[in-house]
Amino acid sequence: MLLTLRPVGLAFLAGLVVYLIDPAKLWWAHMPLPDKLRVLGVGVGFLGGLLLVWTLRALGKNLTDTVATRRAHTLVIRGPYRWVRHPFYDAVALLILAVFLIASNAYFLVTGVATLALIWVRTRKEEELLLARFGNQYRAYMIRTGRFFPRP
Repeated sequence: MLLTLRPVGLAFLAGLVVYLIDPAKLWWAHMPLPDKLRVLGVGVGFLGGLLLVWTLRALGKNLTDTVATRRAHTLVIRGPYRWVRHPFYDAVALLILAVFLIASNAYFLVTGVATLALIWVRTRKEEELLLARFGNQYRAYMIRTGRFFPRP
């Protein structure tokens, strides 16, 4: 199931490359959006980029491209991880939303939503592995923080 994330994410990225080279190639998926929403997309993209940088800095050497934990893996609860367990994916969601709004293109909406749905599934597996690795420490962290949104 986790392997399905890559093709969908790659479809989104491939579409983005095509769009950046020649936006007319994705004319068939154009959605007219008000200019205000498209400008909002720039701000959303900026926030997503800031969150991504903050998240990567907080992760440090714990960053992996798989759901596996490393032998020297530590539980990160600083930076944006203080409030949510998966801020990296929050940043990805903001960037996907930004691309959709700026490009005003349904292709990015559809492939972006599919990517986010698969990320949501992936986080379950990640959390199972983190519970196995960190036990009650991670369980307590889960109680204090939301998966994608801060707890009230």
